[in-house]
Amino acid sequence: MSLAADAADESGADSSGAGNSGADDSGAGNSGTDTPGAGTSGTGRFRRASGPRSVKRSLATILLGFETIVVFLGAVVTLGLVSVATRPGPVSPLAVIIGGVLLVLAMVGLIGLLRFRWSYPVGWALQAIIIATGFVTPAMFFVGALFAAMWTYCMITGSRIDNTHTDQPKEI
Repeated sequence: MSLAADAADESGADSSGAGNSGADDSGAGNSGTDTPGAGTSGTGRFRRASGPRSVKRSLATILLGFETIVVFLGAVVTLGLVSVATRPGPVSPLAVIIGGVLLVLAMVGLIGLLRFRWSYPVGWALQAIIIATGFVTPAMFFVGALFAAMWTYCMITGSRIDNTHTDQPKEI
């Protein structure tokens, strides 16, 4: 088998999902075993093996992604406001940097953990923390309340849609 054929095998050229029928005479793609079809069966290592995602999880992922960007930009604005303040404020610039980075990292981490049921109460706690950042920058009260309202809508609507389609198995 040529190098071009090897590259096509590794890149997933068999996108039909029909799989490796064992007709490959070089043994490439079947992990060194002689079992027909034991290698790349069209599923590839990057494809998701589970069923369809729940609507609740999809909505939460989208919302947290956008909210992460807004919270990061809010932290930058807060850092600027704290840095140019003429009087010492309630927090130092270092505290704003550390708090902003931790909050953004927590939100990004939560996106990856939404497959677990316990992650949704953690999402509620993050919404409360974002509202509480309004004590440092008052505009964050409005931003936090807006995202908390959207989080509530996503949780209620996503759960309602998921419960109406109980005949389809979904991951959390």
